[in-house]
Amino acid sequence: LAGVAAFPQDLRAEHGYDNQADHLSLSPLLMESFLKLGQSIVESKDFGPRRVGIWKEFFLLPPKETNPEALVRPRLEKFLTKAFRRPVTSELLDRYAGYVVGQMKKGLDYTQAMKMISSAVISSPKFLYLYDGASEGSRKVDGYDLASRLSFFLWGSLPDEELLALAKSGELMREDVLSGQVTRMLKDRKVKRFCDSFPSQWLQLERIISSVPDLKKFPKFYFSRYRDSMHMMLEPLLLFETVLIENQAITQLIDPDFTYRSGHLEESYGELGEVAKKKRGGVGVLSFDRVPVTDRRTGGVITNAAVMTMTSGPERTQPITRGAWIAGVIFNNPPEPPPADVPSLGEEPKDGEEHLTLRERLAMHRERADCRGCHEQIDPLGFALENYDAVGQWREKYENGRKVDMEGVLFRKHTFSNVVEFKDAVLAEKDRFTRGLAGHLLAFSLGRELGVTDGMALDKISEVTAKDGYRIQTLLREIVTSEPFLSKMNPKRK
Repeated sequence: LAGVAAFPQDLRAEHGYDNQADHLSLSPLLMESFLKLGQSIVESKDFGPRRVGIWKEFFLLPPKETNPEALVRPRLEKFLTKAFRRPVTSELLDRYAGYVVGQMKKGLDYTQAMKMISSAVISSPKFLYLYDGASEGSRKVDGYDLASRLSFFLWGSLPDEELLALAKSGELMREDVLSGQVTRMLKDRKVKRFCDSFPSQWLQLERIISSVPDLKKFPKFYFSRYRDSMHMMLEPLLLFETVLIENQAITQLIDPDFTYRSGHLEESYGELGEVAKKKRGGVGVLSFDRVPVTDRRTGGVITNAAVMTMTSGPERTQPITRGAWIAGVIFNNPPEPPPADVPSLGEEPKDGEEHLTLRERLAMHRERADCRGCHEQIDPLGFALENYDAVGQWREKYENGRKVDMEGVLFRKHTFSNVVEFKDAVLAEKDRFTRGLAGHLLAFSLGRELGVTDGMALDKISEVTAKDGYRIQTLLREIVTSEPFLSKMNPKRK
């Protein structure tokens, strides 16, 4: 629609998602922005019968209608039920209908009055946010709560007529019916919203937007006043979407037998790209092909150019950042923030340190006892990826001629001497990865951080998923039928 105001943005929580309730608030300024947005939508020149699906049944009077006021209440009742995702009270309906009738009595025509009230509806907190309501302890969700929770989880939007009908009848609360709805929803095109929203936040891919590798060191990252960022970002997103749609095992996210590449991305990978398909450019239309992975150094949500670039600085890799990313994203066990008085390691070596590897420089940097514990956890994870430079290209040696030292031990029991062995080590801990991903998905579905009481549910979700070959749709179905998903807890304030 032309002339529509910018959509207000909710902030994303650290180690969380943009739907986390305790990080969201509706300030007067934000409320005003939503009001302006709602008004700009209905006032757009494109807001009419060609673009609005309910134009005829909601905004347009039937021919020869002599009592338009009689249409307001029944039409608003259906509209409000859809917008607020549950039947509305008579009191609330009277308030909205009374406003429309009042405007019409002042001389406003029916269509304009309905436009005004619809802009108010889509600006209402009841439309914009999900409400659990205060309660003592945990309690079961009702059918309408479940329909909304399920729809916003998998579709990122309002529940459709079928979900609302099942909520009204109470049938949605049956496990077999709920499981069937998950199957239906995963086959619907609207699941694309989940594929765009969850993996990009889970993998923290927005960080690549602000990645600016040094132009002199990495000139090929830039082309025609653009950057490689978008080509890089799409590779893991397309992988996740395919694994979901084809119901593959989540281990494919770590070590897949296929990936997606554009000609430009093949070029960006250097020696890891397929020579015959290399082609610079691609701005207006990004053409990606599904290709087999013939070199296990590539592919997956870890060893891709997007993650390597966004976890690096302008001039060099940042193993600590990469290690913290793997700990938090892959295993859902983020490290504590570093002490405030610990200085960061410089981009360039100090005088007399030019001959050292990055690992040797960092070893000198982290001799403090209060830093050692976290570094023992994250250093092996970060240095495992040290063969990838700051834009994801492969290297065997540093600029000073020293060999890259990436060897390590994962969780103090899986030794590795190259990145393929590191992937094998991660796969050996696939149950830990499954539980970590389940935790991310459950937090995203609930819109809150997880607590100790969610642990038993995560154990069950992971166990059932593993028994079914780690299939991703099984994981999602177990999330939806889990105790936390079917319950809500919002303690009353004292």
